[in-house]
Amino acid sequence: MSDPHDRLREDPDLGPLVETHGELTISPAEDLFARILTSIVRQQVSMASAAATRERLFDAVEVTPSGVLAADDDVLRDAGLSRQKTRYVNNVASAFEERGLSRTYFEDMDDDAVVDELTSITGVGEWTANMQLVFSLGREDVFPVGDLGIRTGMASLVDPEMTRAEMSAYAERWEPYRSYASLYLWRVEEDVEESVDEVESL
Repeated sequence: MSDPHDRLREDPDLGPLVETHGELTISPAEDLFARILTSIVRQQVSMASAAATRERLFDAVEVTPSGVLAADDDVLRDAGLSRQKTRYVNNVASAFEERGLSRTYFEDMDDDAVVDELTSITGVGEWTANMQLVFSLGREDVFPVGDLGIRTGMASLVDPEMTRAEMSAYAERWEPYRSYASLYLWRVEEDVEESVDEVESL
């Protein structure tokens, strides 16, 4: 298989971004459970608020499925979780404990099966599942068109009038390295680039 950066350097859209930003890499997270919790904390709040809540939450509970389930809901709420996110965090912890979810569990599943499994947990949407494919499981060919940063990058780089379906079709030229292409798309616009480190550290 060819090197993803060599492939993308040859692409007229992404080649200049590879030269500008260097060889961006995907580093899978060691702790899938902790990363999903962080994704839930991040939903619909500012980066600063999410970072503060995550720090309080991870200080208040043992960041394992059993540790979260053993914590009183008031502890989770005091850390800054809403009632809804408290329920979501407990749902994720229950699913991990009951199903034995882990990076190893998902190892032999294709991407669609992983997304189906994760989104069956109330509180885990398609965006969160796709982030896990890339940043927790290290899958190299994911194109998360549901992400605003990806769509912003595509609109700026290719065509501002593209629909999501058209973006997905266009991105097929970057197979089998669409995850790497996504790393560069997040960096097309400066305001999106500023938050990409946070996306990668979910």
